[in-house]
Amino acid sequence: MTTAPSTEETADERAGILLVDDLEDNLIALEAVLGSLNEPLVRARSGEEAMKALLRRRFAVVLLDVRMPGMDGFETAANIKRLDQTKDVPIIFLTGADDDSGYAFRGYATGAADYLTKPFDPWVLRAKVNVFLELHRKTRQLEREQADCDRLRSRLSALEEQLSGDTLPDLAALRAQVRELRRLAGAGRAR
Repeated sequence: MTTAPSTEETADERAGILLVDDLEDNLIALEAVLGSLNEPLVRARSGEEAMKALLRRRFAVVLLDVRMPGMDGFETAANIKRLDQTKDVPIIFLTGADDDSGYAFRGYATGAADYLTKPFDPWVLRAKVNVFLELHRKTRQLEREQADCDRLRSRLSALEEQLSGDTLPDLAALRAQVRELRRLAGAGRAR
């Protein structure tokens, strides 16, 4: 079951899925399988294109073909895991069933979260991708809540500083600040 994106998420915050394969037919098949998840599907036809896409926006998961000309999937994965802004993006490797059996080990060694052989079961792939979408949404929610807590702490510190001064504070302004802090604190719990 697919969960609709939070109303607090803007289009830019939605959990994108990066599809990396040099073959058009494979990209079309992935789009057909994953389209029902209602998340942005972004194509990359090479490792280089994938890296550019990852530097432009956040993704919930990367589906990465192992064999591609130029930068192959393993090199692309190593580059993804090297960068601070992309190192935590989960990677699911996709490869042909006749590929070397050591490829799976190599994929996991480069930091892959999963490794599937083609032809893959569409239901299994969709379920695995959905797990990473949910994880991405929960992570984004925690980030927003942490930012709210940080703002609340900052406002409380400013209020404490006002109260510790030698002059008497403006009671009306103080009451307004307390109401605002209560509103902020209550909004965080309501989620």
